[in-house]
Amino acid sequence: MQAALLPDRGVVKVFGDDARRFLNGLATNDVGKVKPDSPRFAALLTPQGKIIVDFIVAEAEAADGGGFFLDCPRALAPALVEKLSFYRLRAKVLVEDLSGALGVMAVWGGGTSSEDGLSYADPRLATLGMRVMLPPHLAQEAAGDLGAMLVSADSYEAHRIALGVPRGGVDFNYGDTFPHEADMDQLAGIDFEKGCYVGQEVVSRVEHRATARSRVVPVTFEDNTPMSGLPVMMGEKQIGMLGSTAGSRGLALLRLDRIEDAFAANTPLVAGGITIHPAKPAWARFTWPGEKKAAE
Repeated sequence: MQAALLPDRGVVKVFGDDARRFLNGLATNDVGKVKPDSPRFAALLTPQGKIIVDFIVAEAEAADGGGFFLDCPRALAPALVEKLSFYRLRAKVLVEDLSGALGVMAVWGGGTSSEDGLSYADPRLATLGMRVMLPPHLAQEAAGDLGAMLVSADSYEAHRIALGVPRGGVDFNYGDTFPHEADMDQLAGIDFEKGCYVGQEVVSRVEHRATARSRVVPVTFEDNTPMSGLPVMMGEKQIGMLGSTAGSRGLALLRLDRIEDAFAANTPLVAGGITIHPAKPAWARFTWPGEKKAAE
């Protein structure tokens, strides 16, 4: 079992009498279903349905003071606080950035909970493991209590990339990406049955019309590892962008229809002069290029 403190993750606390209702009216997932043992993956969207920031919503036990703790990108924590405060109006809610005092540790390969902080399963994918919010200086002690080896954040990145799970700011751009493009519909980040939230109409339309043309998907390389951020080319056409990489694996936001064209024409996809090979994630339910024809 391994554990890693994730320096890119921050913590925002939302608490008060109206906190649950307040968050539920804004987030893509049903915060009404969040419990101390049942977190949710969600996002705050623009009115146009694009991701402002994504986060994991975890609830503390009432005995520990209660409240909702948002595991979010640390660089976006101040903007998240500002946006939530903007929507607060007269709701009995307080929003606080705790990123200076609390960090997020990922634990994978086993383990169920920690007594050294607020622990919760990663709701996106079981194989991602669990998370623990705690003061960073307690990470070594918490890892030891769980029987885990504390390793670098790079080790967790390699684990995440191998599983094909996107990370905002690297695999897709905040403010310019729809939830379906970031695979949030595949990774339990959207509740299509809940009430209204900002951007819901666009998300529902994409879901019901099955019009997600681009998605973040795993890619592999046979030779050298190309740099993140390079355009992915099919001949002279750019069909996407390479995101995070680790060894012979990576993630890329690609046009699915262009992948199908490349497969049909036996045209290689290239990033920085290096051929990349896209594949469907093991957990994905969306139709992969060629699957319809194979079924026929």
